[in-house]
Amino acid sequence: MDDKNNNIAPQAQAQPQGSLEWFGAIEEEPAAFKKSKIVILKVPYEKTTTYVKGTRTGPDAIIDASKYMEVFDDELNIETSKHGIHVMPLAGIENVSSEEMVDKVQAGMSELLKANKFPVMLGGEHSVSIGAVKAFKEAYPTLSVLHLDAHYDMRDTYKGSRLNHGCVGRRISEICPIVQAGTRSLSKEEKDFVTSQTPDKVKVFNVYDILETPYWKDQVSNSLTDTVYISIDMDFFDPALVPAVGTPEPGGIGWYETLELLKEVVKDKKVVGFDVVELCPIPGQIASDFFAAKLIYRLLGYIFTKK
Repeated sequence: MDDKNNNIAPQAQAQPQGSLEWFGAIEEEPAAFKKSKIVILKVPYEKTTTYVKGTRTGPDAIIDASKYMEVFDDELNIETSKHGIHVMPLAGIENVSSEEMVDKVQAGMSELLKANKFPVMLGGEHSVSIGAVKAFKEAYPTLSVLHLDAHYDMRDTYKGSRLNHGCVGRRISEICPIVQAGTRSLSKEEKDFVTSQTPDKVKVFNVYDILETPYWKDQVSNSLTDTVYISIDMDFFDPALVPAVGTPEPGGIGWYETLELLKEVVKDKKVVGFDVVELCPIPGQIASDFFAAKLIYRLLGYIFTKK
């Protein structure tokens, strides 16, 4: 990837100069696209949610919360924002069909990769991850996906759609190997499907495996290929920590356990991009929004410290 492709993705929409969005409590001007190594792509898509709605407002809530987050990382002793973090929305995404959404996300992420950017996608519902994984698989043929989620999302169809947010794990497994962690809710159909798959295609570390396996983080990392995309559904976390999700399943994973897992994966593998999805903001309760912003920044810190 060379600098001649270092332009704004045609499927994305930059903000006018002087009204740029930004990520983190920065004191200088927001980073322009050309000067940024990291691009946060907002995809406020919500069409197939089945319980509490509101994930379309998740990306903006995360960006807004980030503005009150210190950009000096107290664990890593660096300012990751110095690498340049540009924020842009994906244009024309709100009212399209699920099929069109997947195509638009794939095209937008592909352009960011061609421009030699490190993409971070903010959803929206989890189905947005399908288009992203398609784009990364084209760029990285040996890709695998680390899927952090309370739900297996392994239905073939749900509510009449193969692109429902409850089918995202199944669709990803058709694109590349997938390793799931933190799962704790599934249907009989999903159980039968997962059981029928080979570990090199679908590998699951549910909460019961985690409770019984002291070195589960190492096993998760070892199950991935050398090139990894990470998809984080915010209901992966315990709802006592992150209540602002559409379907809060009890018994989730904690902050420090998750950071240890992410550090292990970044240390062992090449993480080429990630997404954070399914935040469903609760008016007047900003803890979940801030949690998501801090998670994104810390994971970027791990990745760019390694770089």
